[in-house]
Amino acid sequence: MSVSATTIRVLIVDDSALARRAIADALALDPLIEVVGMAADAYQAREQILALEPDVITLDLQMPLMDGLTFLKILQAHHPVPVVVVSSLTPAGSELALMALEAGAVDVIQKPDGSRSLAEVARRLSSQVRAAARSRRLGLRPAPALAAAPPVWSQTADSRRVILIGASTGGVEALRYLLPRLPSGLPPIVVVQHIPPNFSRVMAEHLNRLTSYEVREAVDGDLLRSGLCLVAPGDFHVSLQRHGRGYRVKVAQTPPVNHCRPSVDVLFRSAAEQAGAHAVAVILTGMGSDGARGMLLLRSAGAPTLAEAEESCVVFGMPQAAINAGAVGRVVPLEQMPVAILDALRQEPPP
Repeated sequence: MSVSATTIRVLIVDDSALARRAIADALALDPLIEVVGMAADAYQAREQILALEPDVITLDLQMPLMDGLTFLKILQAHHPVPVVVVSSLTPAGSELALMALEAGAVDVIQKPDGSRSLAEVARRLSSQVRAAARSRRLGLRPAPALAAAPPVWSQTADSRRVILIGASTGGVEALRYLLPRLPSGLPPIVVVQHIPPNFSRVMAEHLNRLTSYEVREAVDGDLLRSGLCLVAPGDFHVSLQRHGRGYRVKVAQTPPVNHCRPSVDVLFRSAAEQAGAHAVAVILTGMGSDGARGMLLLRSAGAPTLAEAEESCVVFGMPQAAINAGAVGRVVPLEQMPVAILDALRQEPPP
């Protein structure tokens, strides 16, 4: 399907009539999206999928008769359709959402509620539906937990080195694949993943269980150190500040950049100013162009810059935007990204 030329047909699956109406109203603001049906449970959804052949399904996870996660697994096994999970991301809901991503959902967003305007919800929801419509499901699976961890990084530590990773749609699964394949003892890692509030902490805790180094949600003022990976909290920007010969992070709820908070560009721009050639920047799968401008500044400052190749991206938007901007020094598929990062760290930055 060519998203630019064809209306995206969406089926909404949610047991709440109020939620179905809010999601439909949000999607109706996008002229390229048509809501073709609504279902209150998995059994109604099955009949409508067969009758309507939607391009994308929005799916709640907590439903009667059959929960959304079970339905998603059956759907992906027998009638694959791109799915965007729209759910209440409480801590328990966030755990389910992670399981949904592993089961094949393209992305997860917060269910519309009274805390945000319809326009704000609509922009996020429509962008994820568009991304889902052009997405590709891949056979990558997360690395096994600690038993398969790679050897400890043995090069002499330089407190000025830092690894920066930006991602959006498909990024949670990409991070689950990438981070466990990086050795402990590396320079600090800072991750910006476009992610809803409340979901980032659960994601970081899950990644921490998969890696041989510490992964946790960033807190304002955190000092970066070897063997630490910080994840930007949902709805907060993260940027670097110099602290002696190293760095600390600033976590702030300043206005969105590129309609995103957290924004990859905010992190990359700050790193271009504070770390320059001592940074290694990576941009993974995702829709849109967030990160391209900041990565160009990093490359201009002498930093190695890496982008995920189209062949392994769920959505090639962000890497493609960075490549088109001339910001990328090397393009590699996700399977090769761990080695590419280590190769970049072996490059000696200027004194």
